[in-house]
Amino acid sequence: MSIGKGDIVLVTGATGFTGKHLVRELCATGATVRAIVRSSSRLDGIEDLPIEIFQGDVFDADVAAHASEGVHYVFHVAAAYREAKISDDVYWKVHVQSTQNLARIAAQNPEFKRFVHVSTIGVHGHIEEPPANEEYRFAPGDQYQDTKVEAELWIRDFAKTDGLPLTVVRPAAIYGPGDRRLLKVFKMAKKPVVPILGYGCKGLYHLIHVKDLVRFMILSATHERTLGEVYICGARGPISIEQMVRVIAGKLKTAPRILRLPVTPFFIAGDLCEWICKPLGIEPPIYRRRVAFFTKDRAFDTSKMRDHTGYEYLYTNESGLVDTADWYVKEGWL
Repeated sequence: MSIGKGDIVLVTGATGFTGKHLVRELCATGATVRAIVRSSSRLDGIEDLPIEIFQGDVFDADVAAHASEGVHYVFHVAAAYREAKISDDVYWKVHVQSTQNLARIAAQNPEFKRFVHVSTIGVHGHIEEPPANEEYRFAPGDQYQDTKVEAELWIRDFAKTDGLPLTVVRPAAIYGPGDRRLLKVFKMAKKPVVPILGYGCKGLYHLIHVKDLVRFMILSATHERTLGEVYICGARGPISIEQMVRVIAGKLKTAPRILRLPVTPFFIAGDLCEWICKPLGIEPPIYRRRVAFFTKDRAFDTSKMRDHTGYEYLYTNESGLVDTADWYVKEGWL
């Protein structure tokens, strides 16, 4: 079974980085693709696609009902990304309320085939004994992750009690052409000196190229083995931040020197900046979580996604980083 002509697919978060890649891949299948899009969202990157746009907030029950009419698949990708101006209730509405609305509507549709709920590996927090698998304990560290956990646990319970055909995907750190969140690492690799915080930590990071992520998401929506399952979607293995820099530097033909710095002063500075800036609605120049990027190990056992589906990656960590660096250079981002 696969998604194709005759299928109606609803995507939330379609104007985001992952969503843009997902809707393009879905349109290529010949399916009818719908998207819930905020009025303030720009359609750059998907304006050429034959997508049915439903304008409104993803957590608006009326918008969800209208967009969900007759759909066969839902890919719930929408997320409220961390910004100082976003209040706690917005995280709850975007992550939890929208999930509840969409799931309840889908469960009433006798033709509905699968709900793919996109969570995040961030729900696990720091991994004390890597690698962690899908059963590893939750340790959310902020409102974004708290509400991601709440939404995932709610829909998993709902699926069991109300018969919703569900698959949950927890992506690792998503990167690839068009990504801006990891662009800072690529820019670091161009500099003569790259500061990395912490002396004793490995700084392990688990990546997934966006093209591999969306291909697995679509596969998980149609594979019979994935029904009712949770998957950490990441590359075969993690990569250290230092190694990421070296791979990118090799592509860019730079030779940065790695400079290790103590992490404690930066944690203090991050806490102070957040304490001052957040009440004013100002984006802090440094966050505790940005400092933790260098110190938290995010390494996972991703064998389940391969064992259950036979998934074969398009990219390794190294080839994916090179592919992304090529795109950044081509587009003038580096």
